[in-house]
Amino acid sequence: MDTEKKPLRADARRNYERLLEEARHAFAAHGVEASLEEIARRAGVGIGTLYRHFPTREALVETVLRDRFDGQAAKARELLDSPEPLDALRTWLAGMGAESARYRGLPELMVDVLDDETSPLYASCHAMRDGVSHLMERAKVSGGLRADVTVDELLVLLHALSWASEHLSGDKGLERLVDLVFAGLRAS
Repeated sequence: MDTEKKPLRADARRNYERLLEEARHAFAAHGVEASLEEIARRAGVGIGTLYRHFPTREALVETVLRDRFDGQAAKARELLDSPEPLDALRTWLAGMGAESARYRGLPELMVDVLDDETSPLYASCHAMRDGVSHLMERAKVSGGLRADVTVDELLVLLHALSWASEHLSGDKGLERLVDLVFAGLRAS
């Protein structure tokens, strides 16, 4: 059985790209629970066209976020060469926190899919989890990070910070929260 996707016709490719663009705008403005009907309408297609390209909301969210998540996984790999492991971990967390805060509801969705192997977001989330896990290990070995902190605890904290930053005024809210959390994560 051939599992490769056929290339899209030109009109189908345009519809696909318009749907992604409208989804990016809708998710940024209204969160990941934005109306799929509205996304389809703004893209100039019917809801059936949206569902042909993206059979579930998670499939659409995953497609919109895949490049960003892959970028965060790559950033974690780059930061492994940093001479200051704890600073590298903080840099990654601040960047990922900013990505998570970009779309309301994304932190909750990411926490939910970390254990759901059937989710389209599972692979992307786990690539990021693996990246931050390596950064954490370096920070622990260097003596900068508490040895008892787990990657799952750190990711839950990150998602909580992203959620909380939505409710703070000013553009430095997330940075301030990351600084406060890092004060507690440092090894004595």
